[in-house]
Amino acid sequence: MNKVSEEYWNDYWKNQEQPKSVSAWQFGDDPDTLAQLVVDGIKTATCSGRVFYEIENEPLPTTEDYSIILNSENQPVAIIKTVEVTITPMNEVSEEFAIAEGEGDRTYQYWWDEHEKFFKKELNAIGHEFSEDMLLVCERFELIDVRK
Repeated sequence: MNKVSEEYWNDYWKNQEQPKSVSAWQFGDDPDTLAQLVVDGIKTATCSGRVFYEIENEPLPTTEDYSIILNSENQPVAIIKTVEVTITPMNEVSEEFAIAEGEGDRTYQYWWDEHEKFFKKELNAIGHEFSEDMLLVCERFELIDVRK
């Protein structure tokens, strides 16, 4: 976590007991647009391929997790709290979840097309193949604070 994010986090929690689990990160291919969707209350979900957690030896998210959402310049934009985590094959992700991701025209088809393209590119880069039933880590979150 960079210094600006750490200051934002500490300032938000001053006079309160801080949660133990916090990370700072950017969303996908367009961090500024996606962060703004969170701020606007449109984006309330996200997903990633489980394989990426395994390869990077990262723990899966939990409902104890808080995240500082960063823009493309690694500046903090908002704090979110994970409220639900499921492991779901991509071809079983519900339309409701896809719409909760808040991207594009907010249709299931848009979600599928963009995620298929993204995962094919990312998996190719690490020598893996895309599969329609690849496991996704699907997270729902709540907006806790917007940085002023």
